[in-house]
Amino acid sequence: MSSSTYIAPTDHAKAADKFMEDEERVNWHDKALWFIREKRDVASKQLPEWELLRETASQIKQNVLANLDTYLEQFEQNAKQNGITVHWAADAAEHNRIVLDIINKHGIQKLVKSKSMLTEECHLNDYLADNGIDVVDTDLGERVVQLAQEPPSHIVLPCIHKRKEEVGELFHKHLGTEKGASDPAYLTEAARQHLREKFLTSDLAITGVNFAIAETGGFVVCTNEGNADMGAHLAKVHIACMGIEKIIPKAENLSVFLRLLARSATGQPITTYSSHFHRPRPDQEMHIVLVDNGRSIQLGRKDFYNSLKCIRCGACINTCPVYRRSGGHSYHYAISGPIGAILAPNMDMKKNADLPFASTLCGSCTNVCPVKIDIHNQLYQWRQIIAKEGYVPATKAQGMKVMANVMANPTLFRVAGKSGRFMMRLAPGLASIKAVNPWAKQRDMPEAPKESFRDWYIKNKKKS
Repeated sequence: MSSSTYIAPTDHAKAADKFMEDEERVNWHDKALWFIREKRDVASKQLPEWELLRETASQIKQNVLANLDTYLEQFEQNAKQNGITVHWAADAAEHNRIVLDIINKHGIQKLVKSKSMLTEECHLNDYLADNGIDVVDTDLGERVVQLAQEPPSHIVLPCIHKRKEEVGELFHKHLGTEKGASDPAYLTEAARQHLREKFLTSDLAITGVNFAIAETGGFVVCTNEGNADMGAHLAKVHIACMGIEKIIPKAENLSVFLRLLARSATGQPITTYSSHFHRPRPDQEMHIVLVDNGRSIQLGRKDFYNSLKCIRCGACINTCPVYRRSGGHSYHYAISGPIGAILAPNMDMKKNADLPFASTLCGSCTNVCPVKIDIHNQLYQWRQIIAKEGYVPATKAQGMKVMANVMANPTLFRVAGKSGRFMMRLAPGLASIKAVNPWAKQRDMPEAPKESFRDWYIKNKKKS
């Protein structure tokens, strides 16, 4: 099903404003994600070696990025020896063509797909739909947003923005469930019955890849619903799509990442299914598509390359105060939240220039990252680059220049401070007008102080 009716926003601030019009939705969206963040905290504190695991994972990934070409070639060699067909794709377009060629080779018209953020990044569903192929996403959350003709709003919780009543309406329309039904157990069972027929009648399955092991040529897919297993084990053709950064050197490294992944994502000790694929069945074809799509460029950016350590747990998204109250669709990129905001400008700096500014730079994202990516620092660094390249609004750029001049001149700074306090006392309501002061949209203006800190300090220093 194509998502062509969904119109992606192009400005985070405007899209966030629209999301925040529904205050009730914003509040439960915020609370739901913070609940998951708290589960992550509890789970992490149950392991005394948690920080050691984070550091170890970070160092393993550092080694991978420093030797990425070697590990990719080792993986290709071992995968081929296992009977897996390996493809290389420079970008999203080539990835999509490779997948379509495999589908057409077998004369297949419909397929099932397990959750894969890479295929979302490449807009594979729309591409296949335009070429007459029926794609059914089998992850429950993914299926919900697919029926709604929307992209996922979260990399782990695709339909976190949907109320259960909205899911009920979608299922009534598309799956024939009872009108007004919103019981999660009932809706889940309806989805299970609906998807079972899709699994049984599909000859081709597409999955993502969480980890690919250079040493063995195998790969691991982590899910909580078993949808990847159902699709891959029943289909005659299995296509696995992965970004080239998903490589790890050895099988023994998995123990580190599997202990971190689910705890960081949802607070679980481990995902329900951690499925290992090493070779096709005797009657099956297995393909893996290794996709660059801008990753080599990011690898060459000294300030941003370690963003490729990301294992797509979503912990930074769950903790981000901006994401929690603006919604995932406001980011207009396949990967939302803080990690998406440092990956997106690498793909198209002009188009995604607003995303690094969708942050308070509080550092909570960095604190929870299981592979120790310095996310908030990279957001700040992207802001510098974007400003230098001239991709910030002219009014904002000019305003910052004026502010910089004022703050660099003590006399101007004191005059501006006195003028501001005078105006706030003279017309306190003026500063709260949203058109004049966007800062006041979500905040109450403070009472104007009687004097500046400098004046207070000079006065009290003389007394002492």
